[in-house]
Amino acid sequence: MQVTPTLNEGLKRAFTVVVPSADLQARRDARLKEISKEIRLPGFRPGKVPLSVVKQRYSESVQGEILEKIVQDSLSKLLEEQKLRPAMQPHIKLVQQGDEGKDLEFTVEMEILPEFEVPNLSGLKLTRLTSKAADEEIEKSLQSIAKRNQTFATLEEKRPAVKGDVLCVDFVGKLNGEPFEGGTAQDVNVEIGGEGFIPGFAEQIEGMSPGEERVITVTFPENYQASELAGKEATFDIKAKELKLATVPEINDEFAKTLGLENLEQLRKILKEQIEGEYNQLSRMRIKRDLLDQLVDKVDFEVPASLVDAEFAQIWARIEEERKAGRLDAEEAAKDEETLRAEYRKIAVRRVKLGLLLAEIGRKQDIQVSRDELMAAMQQEIRRFPGQERMVYEFFSRNPQAVENLRGPILENKVVDYLIELADVTEKEVTPEELADMPDAE
Repeated sequence: MQVTPTLNEGLKRAFTVVVPSADLQARRDARLKEISKEIRLPGFRPGKVPLSVVKQRYSESVQGEILEKIVQDSLSKLLEEQKLRPAMQPHIKLVQQGDEGKDLEFTVEMEILPEFEVPNLSGLKLTRLTSKAADEEIEKSLQSIAKRNQTFATLEEKRPAVKGDVLCVDFVGKLNGEPFEGGTAQDVNVEIGGEGFIPGFAEQIEGMSPGEERVITVTFPENYQASELAGKEATFDIKAKELKLATVPEINDEFAKTLGLENLEQLRKILKEQIEGEYNQLSRMRIKRDLLDQLVDKVDFEVPASLVDAEFAQIWARIEEERKAGRLDAEEAAKDEETLRAEYRKIAVRRVKLGLLLAEIGRKQDIQVSRDELMAAMQQEIRRFPGQERMVYEFFSRNPQAVENLRGPILENKVVDYLIELADVTEKEVTPEELADMPDAE
């Protein structure tokens, strides 16, 4: 194999590789001999099929098989000899396929991972923000659970609905006089003065009596989840059917038992743990962000453009989705596309740089991701799709690379844990509002 470098510029590398025709022919002949011992053809004893017959029947398929194998072997040898670590899969282009009597020639183009020194990790100072679940928050959660378990009793008297009542209605939503998808429903309980409907919906049916019909007009919020409805005016044909009175259960031991618990104390304890579990997640996000901010200031190296392009493409796809759904915040929505692209490309560069740094720290410290950890992550991913578990499991079974893609986040978190252990960490208790306020979150 003859390797000729053709480009060495920054992180970009390119080579021309030539494999002599004699090497190709030797490989082809060896493979054809293997096949002649395995195949069975009418008129020939097993293992006695003449090589000329085998060659006539299998030469073309063997050529493709050998070509693929020798290119991959040559690439592996090239990377090993040149001590190169590609940032992404190298691009290979055949120049000459190595037909009978001809050499195999192909080009290899790639970006390599940068070589850099891991910075001094001593002297990291971090603050771990913590919050505790206040009694008021637990009470609010209890009230919310009780509200979700309320019962409804139909009122026999026919009177106009007032705040606090529940009106059972059928409705048909229309845009420009035509019903729209998802805008029709029957037997929907609407709390007068309550939340959960389009602004103006519950307010305009106040005063309706069972049997009454009414047409109301509402405007969907600009950030409505269905982008085709966001910000648009619609009408709803309403038919009131029943007037109901909602009864919220009393919050006591008996109520806790209906939820499968022993008593109210156990319910309070579970809610406290859930709330503080959410706070702990926020706390980790904050300390991780502070850690990454310190790390990124300690290094300065060129990052592969291909990795930045791939990272930016993922970010921008999410931005486009948010924009179409009308979920971009007002400040970002006001920016032109060129400005937004420039800002998010900087974020992509930061993410790639930190990813490479964390991976290098993990490599130097021999931090590994075990198979058990990969399998646990896969199971967690499967649980995200209730009712489709089997389909998702089969996807992972057919695509080993999909399981490997879970390795990166696990390794990152393990390296972050290692670095937090190294750091001088101070704990500070703050309010939940302060904990949730993460400025310039990426």
